[in-house]
Amino acid sequence: MDFMVLRLIENALAEDIGAGDVTTDLLVPEGEKGKGYIVAKEGLVVAGTDIACRVFEFLDPMMKVDILAKDGEWVEPGSRVIEASGSMRGLLAGERTALNFLQRLSGIATYTRRCVKELEGTDVRLVDTRKTTPGLRVLEKYAVRVGGAHNHRAGLFDGVLIKDNHIAACGGIRQAIERARGAVHHLLKTEIEVSSLEQVGEAITAGADVVMLDNMDEETIRKAVEIINGRALVEVSGSVKMEDLRRLAKTGVDIISMGSLTHSARAVDLSMRISSKVEESANS
Repeated sequence: MDFMVLRLIENALAEDIGAGDVTTDLLVPEGEKGKGYIVAKEGLVVAGTDIACRVFEFLDPMMKVDILAKDGEWVEPGSRVIEASGSMRGLLAGERTALNFLQRLSGIATYTRRCVKELEGTDVRLVDTRKTTPGLRVLEKYAVRVGGAHNHRAGLFDGVLIKDNHIAACGGIRQAIERARGAVHHLLKTEIEVSSLEQVGEAITAGADVVMLDNMDEETIRKAVEIINGRALVEVSGSVKMEDLRRLAKTGVDIISMGSLTHSARAVDLSMRISSKVEESANS
């Protein structure tokens, strides 16, 4: 993960700074020191402090960065989240990139926390999906965990999930499940997506470990849970909104997958302020 994060930082800074920060280079003398802080402008769940700090350290390896609010912590408006002191040019050049990471990840964690609270008192597990920003999946799924939910598969490489087009390619549900179960090792579960009660019956007969009920109404979901009757885990998915969670949990499903945790979470509001210049002698 460290290598992936480093590449993300490099790419983000290259995108923003390019050949150089024209404004900062014109206005701020090389070698000038500064101090700044990132502050929350609304109530939020913090996520992404580590990568935000690494942005500044990438630009100035001698930068002193202090995390004042840990990932997973709820902070009120006006709370300081990060303080940094070092190269003034590094602070100014890294400001937007650090804030972009922090605002995006904290937004996901904050929205996820709200959704998780809707399921308090139930045994239902809330999970994310692969509907993530290209290149940022490892960070966005981390933010989901910070918010208190769980991750579905990380990618196509770490789980068997047979979808409608796989079924079509194999010629049917039974054929698809039999091919998968005949090839995978005993520790890897086989999940299949279904959209009708008839398909639910086929999936259970064929030996699916997890049945994903896709875009079914509540009455149909209840009937599907009765048919499955504990013979497989039951996941429900398909345009799930926060206001749907409590009702869906009462249908008897085990897992609710929710793409909006990552694809629709609003970035929260944080800002950075340069509070003072720091004399070279003060740091010696």
